[in-house]
Amino acid sequence: MNLDPIFNGLYVPLVTPFTTDLRLAPDALARLAEEALSSGASGLVALGTTAESATLTAEEKQTVVRICSAACRAHSAQLIVGVGTNDTATAITSLRELEAAGDVAAALVPAPPYIRPGEAGTLAHFTALAEHGGMPLIVYDIPYRTGQTLSAGTIAGLSRLPGVVGIKHATGVIDATTVELLGAPQPGFAVLGGDDVVISPLVAAGAHGGIIASANVRTADYAELISLWHRGFAAPARRLGAELARLSTALFAEPNPTVIKGVLHAQERIPSPAVRLPLLAASTSTVHRAALLAGSRARHASPV
Repeated sequence: MNLDPIFNGLYVPLVTPFTTDLRLAPDALARLAEEALSSGASGLVALGTTAESATLTAEEKQTVVRICSAACRAHSAQLIVGVGTNDTATAITSLRELEAAGDVAAALVPAPPYIRPGEAGTLAHFTALAEHGGMPLIVYDIPYRTGQTLSAGTIAGLSRLPGVVGIKHATGVIDATTVELLGAPQPGFAVLGGDDVVISPLVAAGAHGGIIASANVRTADYAELISLWHRGFAAPARRLGAELARLSTALFAEPNPTVIKGVLHAQERIPSPAVRLPLLAASTSTVHRAALLAGSRARHASPV
């Protein structure tokens, strides 16, 4: 039996570029996907929170998945697609549609938000998705969005479900649950960090990689950070991790992905910094501070 999870390294949850009049900019999205995969990402995440998926039409979502799928296919990379709903039946339908479309390695599914069904209800929800959805699942544990916390015991129960292949761990802290999760990993179950600022210590403690929104900006450096920790080069990893934590802090100074989009526009990589309501574009001063950090490419000698 292979004990290693199939999801390792850096996964970039792409922004959705818009034109100034808020239309989808598919060519810009294709360029971002190509750049991320050419810069060392193991794969992409489409339709995550960073993609403003809640504001996209069904047709736009299909376009985003099609573009990201084509890029991943060209690079033999993995595509993860966000499926966010608190209705189990609807989630199963969405998963079946993704499975029929093909080329999707896994679905990223949050613990049911807003309803707060409790840990037993969350386990029952994912049990139903695993049994009837037809897709490998990555649990998205993000309590400050879902309104509920998952214990180490519940995460262990989720990891034993057939078809649940990993977790995006984005609890905002490295606490006792994190330590227990990383200290007793289930065979084949990937732990992917989801809090950009603490991705370095999380990988140092044993995480297999990360789904990192900040990596829209300096993909190669975030990929190198994870690689350094996995290869055991602690000193350069700590230095690079501290630098990237400062960048991530700047990129999250206003609601995600407003600052990231502002920086990408300043770098002339997307046609506008536009976001859809209820988000508002980030302030000029915030974008300027983040752009300065984004432009200071790391010069860390990579150990052989």
